[in-house]
Amino acid sequence: MLTTISQIGKHVGEEVRLGVWLFNKRSSGKIQFLQLRDGTGFIQGVLVKQEVAPKVWEAAKALTQESSLYVRGVVREDERSKSGYELTVTDIEPIHIAEEYPITKKEHGVEFLMDHRHLWIRSMRQQAILSIRSAVIQAVYEFFKERGFYKVDPPILTPTSAEGTTTLFHTQYFDEEAYLSQSGQLYMEAAAMALGRVFSFGPTFRAEKSKTRRHLIEFWMIEPEMAFVDHEENLRIQEDFVSYIVQYVLKNCQLELKRLNRDTAKLENVKAPFPRITYTEAIEMLQKDGHEIQWGEDFGAPHETAIAEKFDKPVFITHYPASIKAFYMKPDPVNPDVVLCADLIAPEGYGEIIGGSQRIDDLELMQKRYEEHNLNPQAYQWYLDLRKYGSVPHSGFGLGLERTVGWICGTEHVRETIPFPRLLNRLYP
Repeated sequence: MLTTISQIGKHVGEEVRLGVWLFNKRSSGKIQFLQLRDGTGFIQGVLVKQEVAPKVWEAAKALTQESSLYVRGVVREDERSKSGYELTVTDIEPIHIAEEYPITKKEHGVEFLMDHRHLWIRSMRQQAILSIRSAVIQAVYEFFKERGFYKVDPPILTPTSAEGTTTLFHTQYFDEEAYLSQSGQLYMEAAAMALGRVFSFGPTFRAEKSKTRRHLIEFWMIEPEMAFVDHEENLRIQEDFVSYIVQYVLKNCQLELKRLNRDTAKLENVKAPFPRITYTEAIEMLQKDGHEIQWGEDFGAPHETAIAEKFDKPVFITHYPASIKAFYMKPDPVNPDVVLCADLIAPEGYGEIIGGSQRIDDLELMQKRYEEHNLNPQAYQWYLDLRKYGSVPHSGFGLGLERTVGWICGTEHVRETIPFPRLLNRLYP
């Protein structure tokens, strides 16, 4: 029966059998050191010539990088190993001897690695990042399950946009024009009116011609919507959510974070509550530091980074001007020029990871917004119905999975946080 590298600690002193790939190897004459991986982790297998049959020794010598094999060995503890264990190999059974592997120890350019992304994800660093991504996804589901949210799946093909048509991918839906979804939010609002508290988790698409380290064309979003929740409670849920995710990763992914050389002290500090500043305060802060930005302008990456540097936790920027935010955001009753919204800016220059707001629940105001934004009343009639039949105060937000994973892992570019990134000018592999 096979075991896995992740479970190896349960078998100290025992002989186990693993299905693995050869990640790397080296030899000192009478000893071969096999670096093995199985998808759940990495471990070193030590093969001593005098302790195995000649055919086993020769079979090991014939292994090439990324060859597949079954290996038997005795598990022993080893403090020098990152995993804490080592395997004294007793037998190997080659499955497939791989051809010359294109990704070697030498430095490769980004484009070469991206062209070979299907192989690059086998590397120790990429395995660690994708493992943390999986843990973040698990944390998302556990957080919402513990709090009584329903999982709802909005459509990917939509007849209208959530925030504007300039960054949408157009497609033909038989005889109608359709778009790939840039957000499931509007549909999730409808689901919240049926189920109370809901969340979606799915792919979204933005046709922005951007090459920054923060942008992907296709990415995954977590979008909760909550009936009877106002702006303040919305912020509390967001900070609890992000805190939960970070602490979950710290608890379950120590080995992966170590492989990435991540400074976990910065993550250990990520616990609610988070600091809050208004948009107006942020503008004044930036102007004081010499940034040329005026009230009413949106923040770019340098602005978000400058603001984040003043805090050791994620920071909320609240109450943006209504003129630069989406049509559905509720105005502040005290100052209707700004809306009850917030962006959550991650530390260390990773930018916005959450955007959220309280939604307009008043029918007349929403009709006015339709006119101001030239929205097609027929296309958006169903969304207006939510304000006709039992409207309630409600709020929601969207968290970008890849930006969040990038921040937690400390990656330089968001492209490493998704198995097969879709970027400007890249649709392969």
